[in-house]
Amino acid sequence: EPRRARATSRKPSRVVRAHAHGDAASTSTAGAAAHGHGHGGSDRRPGEKKGFVEEMRFVAMKLHTREQAPKEGEKKPEPKPEQQPMMKWEPTKEKYLKFLVESKAMYEAMEEIVASGASPQYAAFVNTGLERTEGLAKDIAWFEQTHTMTAPPADGPGAEYGLFLKELASKSPPEFICHFYNVYFAHSAGGKMIGRKVSEMILDGKELEFYKWGGDGLDASLTSVKEKLNAAAEAWSREEKDRCLEETAKSFELSGKLLRLIA
Repeated sequence: EPRRARATSRKPSRVVRAHAHGDAASTSTAGAAAHGHGHGGSDRRPGEKKGFVEEMRFVAMKLHTREQAPKEGEKKPEPKPEQQPMMKWEPTKEKYLKFLVESKAMYEAMEEIVASGASPQYAAFVNTGLERTEGLAKDIAWFEQTHTMTAPPADGPGAEYGLFLKELASKSPPEFICHFYNVYFAHSAGGKMIGRKVSEMILDGKELEFYKWGGDGLDASLTSVKEKLNAAAEAWSREEKDRCLEETAKSFELSGKLLRLIA
């Protein structure tokens, strides 16, 4: 079972943050943004014996602050809105709706990429049970109907992230899979906590579809995807694995821009 999945029971760039990747994630802070990462010169990478997902998790946790991940976080806090304690956030319905719209654009890109056949490795990640676009569409419709709001266009960080992913996926499957892992696993952990907290602040505690998982359940889906990620990485060279790990900071950066919409 992935450690991040246990955190649901819990970079790049989530209080809480949609990027808390382990069971040590704090609920007082959001947003771990882009930060350089080095692997050093050792032959064996941290977590390598447990499989490549553990290597990715290890790198992601290092990009959290100590407040976000007391046991593993190493990143120094930055004065970015999404990295502040959630008590300092100022979410509104308008800001949240924009966040949902932009998130949908990003997740749509993810789903289109894995279904596209751009790499034979992507086929394993179709219909994993972690997909979010259907739930996001329902939430956006709920905002429009319940609060008589008009959804804004997707022309911000989510749409930009989606375009970035489509270009990356055609060039480097290992680097795309880094984003796939970080986005979906982080949302299942820190993202859930952010959703709950923001809902308590502005939606009277309503649980949005974005934070619900059907099928065999979230833990089963995470476990299955973890196995598929480990299997995919077995076909990579060490250099490809390292390129994947080094993409973590970029994932945190782009995810942090999304989260900033509601902070």
